[in-house]
Amino acid sequence: MLVNPSCLLIAGLATLLQAGSPLPYDPLRVTDQTLPAVLEETVPSESRKEPFPVCIQQPAEEGVYPVILFSHGLGGSRHNATYLANHWAKRGYVVICLQHPGSDESVWKGVNPGQRMSAMREAANGQNAILRTQDVKAVLDRLEVWNHDPNHALKGKMDQEQIGMTGHSFGALTTQWVSGQQPPRGLPSRTEDRIRAALPMSPSSPAIGNLEQAFGEVKIPWLLMTGTRDDARIGNQTVESRLRVFPSLPPGQKYQVVLFEAEHSAFSERPLPGDRIGRNPNHHRVILALSTAFWDATLKNDAAAKAWLEGEGPRTILEAEDRWEKK
Repeated sequence: MLVNPSCLLIAGLATLLQAGSPLPYDPLRVTDQTLPAVLEETVPSESRKEPFPVCIQQPAEEGVYPVILFSHGLGGSRHNATYLANHWAKRGYVVICLQHPGSDESVWKGVNPGQRMSAMREAANGQNAILRTQDVKAVLDRLEVWNHDPNHALKGKMDQEQIGMTGHSFGALTTQWVSGQQPPRGLPSRTEDRIRAALPMSPSSPAIGNLEQAFGEVKIPWLLMTGTRDDARIGNQTVESRLRVFPSLPPGQKYQVVLFEAEHSAFSERPLPGDRIGRNPNHHRVILALSTAFWDATLKNDAAAKAWLEGEGPRTILEAEDRWEKK
């Protein structure tokens, strides 16, 4: 008689659960398929004339959860990281996706297609970079208000001692600045001490200054994600410049994954016009697994997650030509 292998797997898992044995750590496992609760909010900021929008995904169950902030790339929006926010919320995180006016989708929407690239390049400036860090501060300040407002959906739901920061491209630069990267000498630091771990996707190395000076004082865990085709049409970052960040970081819970053939858009919801090759579906699987294990290890102090991340866990989901580094 032929036996379906999936039936054997399900039966085996049931036996483990009945016996009280914990399942092996798996950052992709989601036991509850309930969709996270989605909340649209606005955040007032001293640096902006009007409040800016955020989209929040949160676990459906009651409880107190760590917080993850996400900063979108140039021309993006608060809805650009749905696949990430959805998974992280199901894994027990309150995920807040920021939208940065002046470097968001408003830069190109309604603009003649022939002028969009010029408008995007103009928006990729230092003033917007600073405004983005001020947006992060404004959200961090707002968490205190929401957490203690008896009429707010997030009342008592956020662990403000465990906050992670992440973002893609321009959002990665935002993440770096608020989580330990130092500016050239003479300029004020933008580091936010309330952030406990950071995950820059498509990181940037500074065009001027010393790399060791820029990254040598990063005190919290960092996980860098990039690809062997991670070039961008705007800005001066190349695959080579992105790969200069990791060697400049001090040791201690620092990680990097380099996805083979991953283009700049590999970390986004969908491909970008002009992408040269088709998407590898395993890239999103790797991004979800490594990011979740990183958050579990650093924001939840999950020993099994740390053992998975520090051990052979990453190689079980990476493909042969993907690169994994840690120090």
